Amino acid sequence: MDTKLLLLPVAGGTKDTSGANSGFRYESAGHFGRIGSGGAGCAWEVSGSSVVLLPHTPASVAAARSQISTQLHEAGIVPPAIGDAALVVSELLSNAILHARPLPGAQVQVAWLLRDGSLEVAVSDGGSVTRPRPAHPSLTSTGGRGLAIVSCLAHSWGVRTDDAWTTVWAVLPAPADRRN
Repeated sequence: MDTKLLLLPVAGGTKDTSGANSGFRYESAGHFGRIGSGGAGCAWEVSGSSVVLLPHTPASVAAARSQISTQLHEAGIVPPAIGDAALVVSELLSNAILHARPLPGAQVQVAWLLRDGSLEVAVSDGGSVTRPRPAHPSLTSTGGRGLAIVSCLAHSWGVRTDDAWTTVWAVLPAPADRRN
């Protein structure tokens, strides 16, 4: 499958309907013909190790947690930040599997970008009849707290949609472990 995530630099970040700012706009590769060199106004491709296509099944959550944890550990990120990132990916991916349609090929896409002490994670799916938003569960509810957890752990988060994709993204702190 040739589905890729492209990150487009946007001066000052972009505003989405959640009111959150992100320095990136997510688009599927099919929307752009040529990938530039990464200069201002050009798109660049996230490295293959940062984009994972997974089956639209609950077992994919553990695989994504493991992959992001391993890569952030190898990048020298402090363990608490790795745990927060794994939790955020778990929540976003679980929501995509529970509430949204898969991408073509019965898959979901998980991507992350580590840059300047921050980690941006994104989970893309085939969309749903409703837009992802925090719930207000009762004290006895067994679910509905995922996006509230994301909101507490992330600097910002939001939702982007187009005709075929919904992407929920979050930006988290990712400080390097200075002891190494």
